[in-house]
Amino acid sequence: MQRLTMIYVVNIILLNGDRVLTSDVETPKNILFILIDDLRHRSDKKVYLPNINFLGKTGATFNNAFAQQALCAPSRNSLLTGRRPDSLRLYDFYSYWRDRSNGQGNFTTIPQFFKEHGYDTYSVGKVFHPGKSSNFTDDYPYSWSEYPYHPPTEMYKDAKVCRNKKTKKLERNLICPVSVKRQPGQSLPDLQSLDYAIDFLKKRNGSKPFFLAIGFHKPHIPLKFPKEYLKQMPISKVHRPKEPNIPKDMPLVSWHPWTDVRKRDDIRRLNITFPFGVMPTKWTLKIRQSYYAAAMYIDELIGTLLSYVDMQKTIIVLTSDHGWSLGENGLWAKYSNFDYALKVPLIFKYPKLIPTVVHEPVELIDIFPTLVDLTKLSDEIPKCLNHKDTSQLCFEGKSLVPFIENNINGLETFAISQYPRPSVYPQKNSDKPRLKDITIMGYSIRTKRYRYTEWISFNNTLFTKNWNNNYGIELYDHIIDPIESKNLFLVSKYKNIAKVLSIRLRSSVDVIV
Repeated sequence: MQRLTMIYVVNIILLNGDRVLTSDVETPKNILFILIDDLRHRSDKKVYLPNINFLGKTGATFNNAFAQQALCAPSRNSLLTGRRPDSLRLYDFYSYWRDRSNGQGNFTTIPQFFKEHGYDTYSVGKVFHPGKSSNFTDDYPYSWSEYPYHPPTEMYKDAKVCRNKKTKKLERNLICPVSVKRQPGQSLPDLQSLDYAIDFLKKRNGSKPFFLAIGFHKPHIPLKFPKEYLKQMPISKVHRPKEPNIPKDMPLVSWHPWTDVRKRDDIRRLNITFPFGVMPTKWTLKIRQSYYAAAMYIDELIGTLLSYVDMQKTIIVLTSDHGWSLGENGLWAKYSNFDYALKVPLIFKYPKLIPTVVHEPVELIDIFPTLVDLTKLSDEIPKCLNHKDTSQLCFEGKSLVPFIENNINGLETFAISQYPRPSVYPQKNSDKPRLKDITIMGYSIRTKRYRYTEWISFNNTLFTKNWNNNYGIELYDHIIDPIESKNLFLVSKYKNIAKVLSIRLRSSVDVIV
């Protein structure tokens, strides 16, 4: 466990006194892409994440970055292709866009683009979601120069390794702090991914630039991490969410029953009523503590990784595939259109960059055009026409370089996200419905102040939507309600705001903006 000594990156990052322009970024630069699983936005001030925080303080931090769908495979494929879930026609885990079986396009990915432009590209850990959605190969050989590395201990990620203190039996628990040396393989997946990435960085001596993507598994459940991190987040510092109960004006279709949390052995024993039961306070605090501890574990690994990076030759991107609710409004996990499920950290760091914080809403599909803009490898990639555009390479997002350079000239931006449901009333597959079961799609627009969502009829074979068949509408004002617990849609003074946001949402979903 010597690798887990806290490493600060303050002494290895050099700053220049002038704001960088994209023309100042010499090409080619290596790219380090850090993708963290289920890490929500860093809004919990008491959670000590010094390495991510320092990267943010020395880079460009986007405080309102949002995923396009709060589920692993759709979000990752969307991020990595720069196309929305409606364009990929992936809302679950069970289709691969290159098959074109659902009318998708053979879309280019971020690593594929750089591979085709002279980079060696490498994948370590969880970058694409494994399985059918990435052709069981993590999109190799299209995206990667070598077959992606997956740590050997990944096979035990859901194994019975959590010891019940009373019975001494091993279980599949939600909360699972462990002794690493007693784990199968005497390690954990993220430790092995870190070792592999460090070994790559130490030995790399190629003439070509590289694109290295490393995906960390935690804090994805089960919350399995080295037990010493619990000491860094004592339960006395953990608090309940401000609104731990179901809001009275929340549409039924917005609720998800967090079945993957309920099915864990330790949570199942609580016998929480399905689907609207609330987590007991004691367990709310314990889960939040372990989630924070798992995030601190990953933060330390990131600090170690960054100590091996040549900052003067590397563009760094750090983000997450989506957020994770920690009991706010009675909800846990992702599977929704709320801020806690969609809002993620997003940081860019590259040579000569002067630190900046951007508060305008942006999207994960903006990462692809931003990296192309920074490296100046192409200025001829068109904007996609709409979600039916099957061009191999076009952008649905926008470059974030003008935001980094404070050159947006008052441009008002917003983020679009979506989530499917099989029914209005929550049922066992409401969290993760398969395509054949989806009958409702919730589309959501997030401006700097408001979140507005419409849950509408969706045809899962024709991929059409009916805005006139509405199952629930939500409007939240973040100035007075950052938790999104007060649905203002029926409040008279917000009537015109709701109307404007509805028009903007509907036009944005069908036409790329």
